[in-house]
Amino acid sequence: MPLPKISEARELSDEQLNSEISAVKRQLFQLRLQKSTRQLEKPHEFRHARHRLAQLLTVESERKRAAEQNTSESE
Repeated sequence: MPLPKISEARELSDEQLNSEISAVKRQLFQLRLQKSTRQLEKPHEFRHARHRLAQLLTVESERKRAAEQNTSESE
């Protein structure tokens, strides 16, 4: 399973982005829970989830920075 592309995250709307961030955080929690109870079968999913979360948070911060820059330019 290849790692997700950041271009996919950039295509999401703000609402979809926030819901995706929440979903990935929930997934990471579930993976940690499975690991602690020794039920984790696919340890590579940690890497994929962390990678996806980093991409989503990067896109979110890029959008916030762009919005702040647009408001400061219009003043």
